[in-house]
Amino acid sequence: MSEFAKTDRNRVKRGHKRALYDEDTVHRILDSHFLCHVSFEIAGQPHIVPTSYWREGNRLYWHGASKSRMIQHLSGGNPASVCVTQLDGLVLARSAFNTSVNYRSVICFGVPELVTDDAEFDRQMELFFDLLAPARWGQLRPMTAQERKATGMVVMEIEDASAKVRAGGPGDADEADWPIWAGHVDIHTVSGSAHEAPEGAQAPLNHGVLPTYHRLRQEK
Repeated sequence: MSEFAKTDRNRVKRGHKRALYDEDTVHRILDSHFLCHVSFEIAGQPHIVPTSYWREGNRLYWHGASKSRMIQHLSGGNPASVCVTQLDGLVLARSAFNTSVNYRSVICFGVPELVTDDAEFDRQMELFFDLLAPARWGQLRPMTAQERKATGMVVMEIEDASAKVRAGGPGDADEADWPIWAGHVDIHTVSGSAHEAPEGAQAPLNHGVLPTYHRLRQEK
């Protein structure tokens, strides 16, 4: 099993027993979601931007307005960190101090680059949209030249990363006599009802292609 090397940048110091560095765990957590937070620094000022992302191999991709501060800064050879977190449950202990949450999280580090090849840009856009809703890309109105010009896409090779996972109930068995319910409550992300747009032509909805990120259905 391949592991990311432990460095001063990715080593988990607090709660290190919950840390995992193997690529399989990191990739599985990344593949369980599509919303991340991208962190970077400009002139000593920290910034963090929530955005959608996707993974192919050991690379992360995301896009935004080509003139945005994030895209312009990160495409100039500047480092970034990307965080993804899945909330899996509430841990209700017998004391406030032991109360917690169950979660899976990953922090990745690297230096993003701008995707400049048009064919690769198109391939990655199709990959992302087909992850959101399989087979939908081919049904969408094609991108216009202006839309392509206004969109910047970056790719970041994951240089190092670490995962942190908590599962199970509270660790307060020594307080079992305290008269309050204790345990953990699962939290799941599920797709809801589909709501049709009120205007325009409508083709029948293929319920096998609902607008939801299908990888969220994977088991933990």
